[in-house]
Amino acid sequence: MSVRVPVYDTGMLIALAARKAKAVQIHRGLVRAPHRPVVPGPVVAQVWRPDPATVHAVSAVLKECTVPQARSSSSALRPTSAGQAECIACATAPDITDWRRVGTVLGVADLPVKKRPDAVDALVAWVAVKHRSAVVFTSDPADITAYVEAIGADDVHVVAV
Repeated sequence: MSVRVPVYDTGMLIALAARKAKAVQIHRGLVRAPHRPVVPGPVVAQVWRPDPATVHAVSAVLKECTVPQARSSSSALRPTSAGQAECIACATAPDITDWRRVGTVLGVADLPVKKRPDAVDALVAWVAVKHRSAVVFTSDPADITAYVEAIGADDVHVVAV
C-alpha cells in the first residue's frame, strides 16, 4: 500500500484560512502523514493578502506544509528514526519541458462550461502527477480533474473541500 501525497490548491488554503470544518479536519488528519501537504508557490501567492487575519491563518497552515523549492519552507518529508529523507519530486525544480507540458494542458483540458484556463490549477495538477499516487484537496474538483485527465494520469485522486 502506498501513501498518497496530499496536494493543496488555492481553494483548500482559503478554506483552511477561513477555518472551514471539512478542510480543518482533513488538515489535522494529515499531521502525522510521512509527506507534508504540498502547496505550490503560486498557490501561496493567490491566497496571500497583507491583512493580519489572512497572514496569521495562512502562516499557521504553511508551517505544517511544504512549498517546493522555497528556502524557508519545511522539508517535504517528516523526520524519521532512520534520519531525514528527501522527496525527489519536491526537491527537483520544473524544467522547461515541464512548463511546456503545463501550457499544453491549459490548451487541451476539457474544462467545465464558462471556466477559463487557470495556470495555477494546471500547475497543481502537474505537481500531483509528478508525485504519483497523490490526492488534491480543492474547491474546484471539476477543474483539477480536467487538468489531471488532460495530463493522462490515472493515479491522482481529487477531493472536494
